[in-house]
Amino acid sequence: MRGRAQSHITLRVLGAMVATAFFAACEHLPTDAPVAVPASIVVSPTPITLAPGAGQLFTAVVRDGFGNVLSVLPNWSVSTGGSISGAGQFTAGAVAGTYTNTVTASVGSLAGTATVIVTAGSLASITISPNPQVLAIGGSQLFTATARDANGNVIALSPTWSVVAAGGSISAGGLFTAGTTAGLYANTVKVCSTPICGAGSISAFATVTVNAGVLATITVTPNPVNVGTSATQQFTAVGQDASGNIVPILPAPVWTVRAGNAGGTILSSGGYTAPALVGSGIDTVRATSGAVFGSARVNVQASGALVSIAVTPNPADIITGATQQFIATGFDAAGIIVPTPGLVWSVVAGGGAINSGTGLFTAGLVAGTFPNTVRATSGLISGYASVNETLPLAVGPSLGAAATHGILAGSAVTCAGAPGVINADASVYPGSALSGFPPCTITGATNLANPFAQTAQGDLTIAYLAIASMPCGATITANLGGTTLAPGVYCSLSSVGVTGVVTLNGPANAVFVIRAPTTLTTAGSVVLSGGAQAKNVYWWVGSSATLGTNSIWQGNILALTSITLVDNVSLTGRALARNGAVALGTNDVITLP
Repeated sequence: MRGRAQSHITLRVLGAMVATAFFAACEHLPTDAPVAVPASIVVSPTPITLAPGAGQLFTAVVRDGFGNVLSVLPNWSVSTGGSISGAGQFTAGAVAGTYTNTVTASVGSLAGTATVIVTAGSLASITISPNPQVLAIGGSQLFTATARDANGNVIALSPTWSVVAAGGSISAGGLFTAGTTAGLYANTVKVCSTPICGAGSISAFATVTVNAGVLATITVTPNPVNVGTSATQQFTAVGQDASGNIVPILPAPVWTVRAGNAGGTILSSGGYTAPALVGSGIDTVRATSGAVFGSARVNVQASGALVSIAVTPNPADIITGATQQFIATGFDAAGIIVPTPGLVWSVVAGGGAINSGTGLFTAGLVAGTFPNTVRATSGLISGYASVNETLPLAVGPSLGAAATHGILAGSAVTCAGAPGVINADASVYPGSALSGFPPCTITGATNLANPFAQTAQGDLTIAYLAIASMPCGATITANLGGTTLAPGVYCSLSSVGVTGVVTLNGPANAVFVIRAPTTLTTAGSVVLSGGAQAKNVYWWVGSSATLGTNSIWQGNILALTSITLVDNVSLTGRALARNGAVALGTNDVITLP
């Protein structure tokens, strides 16, 4: 009994001792338990190099201040260069570049970053600059080639240069030297991505216009010529530069007959009338422009009776609705030119109408071949010429997205003062400068350095190059003032100017293309007749165009560099500049045709 009581006392003492030790230990515990706080975030991998569109899973390690890894899910974001999912799956964008600290993993205000390098893809296209280019004979131009991947990223290129359609030569470094033959050399400069332009090679082309030099010689034809007494002969003068290229004779030639002649006379147009005196080389006809002249020898011979009449040109190739001047020359039995008294013109087999006194023929509106339809009659003798009539160019180049624009510029659009109005869209690409609006106004949409403006510029370039490759139908003089043009493609050897009025005559579907390899400068107006429409008129300019004060202009202006409308200009058409600015003066109005 005593032993059980003593054991019970012992257990109570031991229990008291354990309790005392427990509470003593609790007195030394901190009042607040420790909490894990994120102190750093490390994102990996960094840096990482990816191709456009490639993916990469990023990871983020979050640690507290003691370096312990915490199980925390960060928020993922990207500033530029691609996109990222909530789980850290990154997809590279299309634009190559180094995107420093673009991937971010964040927990609250704490963040970690990674750098992504997006590389360019494989070669997809090459462009040549400048294109097109206008050079004088012997002039030079350094061409450059820019290679891009499918996303437009610039990539390295070791180009191979060549000339494929004449016009000059080019060095291995792209330095082109114009030859001695003037002309439009479409897509003649070629660049390839490989040393041998074979299968698998990517290439590009540029167009070069070589302008003739200054007037060096004048050739007068026919030379020599046998003319009967009192007969007439039409002389023509052709100018050439030192390389033999045909150039305009400016100023227009002055026609004269050698002083002390036997009585022959010549008109300002080159129409010569022989004297009554017979002699070999009795007259010398001369055409003079400045210090340059050419001449032809005239032999006046005793002539017999008129036995034949030659009508030229024969055949005549004419666009429907256009005009053609015919000339009649009479001959005797010996082939000597003789007069054609009482000459009368007529049309006998259809195809159009002719002025009975002058021989100016106007083609009808139906295409076809009309044999021996133009007749020249003197007494009982007649001569004939055939006419081939074709429809005018019925489809002009497509302007694509540029068609909605009254103004499209490469660098900037400016307006000097109200009340200037653009009754259409206005865009700039790759530049973005727009000034003077207001007070000037744009009734359509305005697009500055955005995808729509880029598309419009691309379509303008396609149209510009399409016009550059069109075959020329005729060569025009530097000043079109006072002239009338039928439908067709007209090419100048240098600049084009209009002082006064130029008339474009043709049916409603007729297309007029006027190409100026250098500049277009106006101090006049465009008049459309016969149903012709401004939307089918294209003024192609190799550098810059200037519409002078008070010009009333019609048609689409496609200029490589810049376009300037001075003051009080009315343009029914479009001002489309590929590389430079379009500048408006005061009170200019542009309306879509």
